[in-house]
This record gives sequence, C-alpha cells and structure tokens, in this order.
Amino acid sequence: MEHVSLSHLQLAQSMREEVKKLEEFKERQKEVRKKIEQHMDALHKQKASQFKKTMDSKKTYEQKCRDKEDAEQNVNRNTNNYKNIEKLMGKAQQAKLNSEEADRSYQQNVTTMGHIRDEWIKEHTGACEILEKQAIDRINFVRNTVWTHLNLLSQQCVTTDELYEEVRKSLEQCNIQDDIEHFVNLRRSGDKPPGPILYENFYRASLAPPPAVPPPINR
Repeated sequence: MEHVSLSHLQLAQSMREEVKKLEEFKERQKEVRKKIEQHMDALHKQKASQFKKTMDSKKTYEQKCRDKEDAEQNVNRNTNNYKNIEKLMGKAQQAKLNSEEADRSYQQNVTTMGHIRDEWIKEHTGACEILEKQAIDRINFVRNTVWTHLNLLSQQCVTTDELYEEVRKSLEQCNIQDDIEHFVNLRRSGDKPPGPILYENFYRASLAPPPAVPPPINR
C-alpha cells in the first residue's frame, strides 16, 4: 500500500507538470493573439477614420458641385443684368474653383482609402492565417496533452495492479495452521501449565530441619 501511495504521488507530480505545460502554452498563445488584436484594432480605427473622412469629403464635393451649378445658372439667368453679371460671374468662378478643390480632396481621400483598405485586407488575411495556425496548434497540443494524461492514468492502473498482484501472491502463500503454529512457537512461555498451589502447614514447616549449610571454601 505504501508503494501504491508513492505511485499516486508520482502520478500527481507528472500531472502537475502537464498542467504547467498547458498553462505556459496558453499564455504564449494569449500573448500572440493580444498583439494581433491590438494591431488589427489600430488598423480598423485608421480605416474607420479614413472612411469617415472620405464620406465627408464626398459630401463636400457634391455640395460644391451643386453650388457651382447654381452659380452658373444664376449667370445664365442674368445675362441681361449688366450691373450684377460681373459679380455673378465672379461667384461662379469661385464656385468652380471650390468644386475643383473639393474634387481633388475627394479623389485624394478615395485613393488613400484604397491604400488603407489594401493594407487592412493584407494584415487581416495574415492575422487570420496566424489565428488559424494557433487553432491548429491548440487542438494538436490539447489532444496530445489529453493523450499523455490518459497514458499516465493507464500506467498508474497497471502499476497499481502489479503491486496488488504482489499482495495477492503473498496471500496465496498464507497457511492458517502454519501461521498459528509459528505464532505459538514464537510467543510461548512453556510447554506445561503452572503447577497447583499446595497447602503448607505452618507448624510442620517450623518443625522441619534447617537447611544444610555448605562448608566454607578454603582459599
């Protein structure tokens, strides 16, 4: 039973080591995933910011184009108004310049948005590949860990059964009569019971001759 207990202690130590390996693997994957998530979050914010900027420039561009058309229509409607025609043409010219500037800004934002989108797709694809590899590694690692865990438990069962078999072999050699005889021979105090207690008459004992004294030994 002591050997069985020791084998259980060894099993517990082995299982703690396997759990430690699993925790270390988990932390490594967690760190990699955290870096990917932070990088993708930054790209997503950049993409969202540029998208908003592009949409705002589009609205500005469309509004400037409408302003340009309105200014040109005012010029066409007031061709006979020589007093205001110069002023209206100046507004139309300015509206045209504003629409052209808005057009350039809009096109530039669209181009920038395209570059950011391409980078986002590239990084997103790379992140997905890394996360997929992590999933494969995780499944493989957990599978191997569980396999090792089951092997340890199986080996423990085999070891325990072998130790129990030693006990069974000892029990098979047990002979009740031989064990009793061995115990009696080991612990016995004699082969005869104590003698009876006899009555001793006091007076008879006092009349009995004194015991002989041995002669002194000359040296």
